[in-house]
Amino acid sequence: MTPEVLYEDDELLAADKPAGMVVHPSYKNPDGTLLDLLLIERTGRRLSIVGRLDKQTSGVVIVAKSPAAHAALQGVLASPDAEKLYLAIVCGCPPESGVIDLPLARDPDDRRRRMVSDTGAASVTEFNVIDRGRGASGDAALLQCRLRTGRRHQIRVHLSARGWPIVGDRVYGAVIDGVSRHALHAWRVTFGHPSTGMKVSVESPPPQDFCSLLYSCFAETSSGTSASAFFQFARNRS
Repeated sequence: MTPEVLYEDDELLAADKPAGMVVHPSYKNPDGTLLDLLLIERTGRRLSIVGRLDKQTSGVVIVAKSPAAHAALQGVLASPDAEKLYLAIVCGCPPESGVIDLPLARDPDDRRRRMVSDTGAASVTEFNVIDRGRGASGDAALLQCRLRTGRRHQIRVHLSARGWPIVGDRVYGAVIDGVSRHALHAWRVTFGHPSTGMKVSVESPPPQDFCSLLYSCFAETSSGTSASAFFQFARNRS
C-alpha cells in the first residue's frame, strides 16, 4: 500500500503512515517500509525520516529530501515553536487536562522498552480530554496529547504510568481481545519551514481503524459531538 503524501515541496514531505507499517528498513524489516515505498516514485533522492513513529502508531511522518534538509528539520522540530499533537484512546477516567512530567530511561531488562526513572531524560507530555465514553472494556477517554519533548514511547509510557494505558497497547498494559494495534495517532504537526520560516501545518485525519476502536470503546455511552466527528472521518476514508 503506497502511503498518502499530505504535503511535499523541494526539501521535505509529510507522509500519512498506516498502523502496522515500519518507517525505515532494519534487519527485521529489510523492505516494504514507509521509506522504501516513498523512494519508488523518488528514485535518486536521499530521503530520510525526521522523527519516527512506532510500527503500530499511525499518522504524520516528516521526511527530509537531503542531508541538509534533515539537519535543518531536526532543529526546527525540536524548537518550542513546533507543535506535535497526537490522539490517544485510553482506558480509565483521566482529569480534563494535565501535564505529565516524568523522566524516562531504557528498561534494563528489555532494551526495547522505556520506563519511568529518576535518572532518566526529562520528558513532558501535555494532555486534555476531547471526549469520554464507556464500552465493553469499561471507561475510556479520547485524549489530545502534545509533546514538549520527544522521547521514545513517551506518550505510551506516560499515560500508562498515570493509570490510563492506551487501548490495545500490548507493551505498556492495555491488551484487549481483537485489537491488533494501539490507539495512538500522530494527528497534526506544525512548524516553521526550514528555508522560508513560513508556517507549515500538516494534519492526518484519524484512520478508519482508529475510529472503529473509538466507536467500540464508546459504544455504551457515546454522546459527545467530537466522537461523532471522528466517526464521520472513518466513513469518509472507508
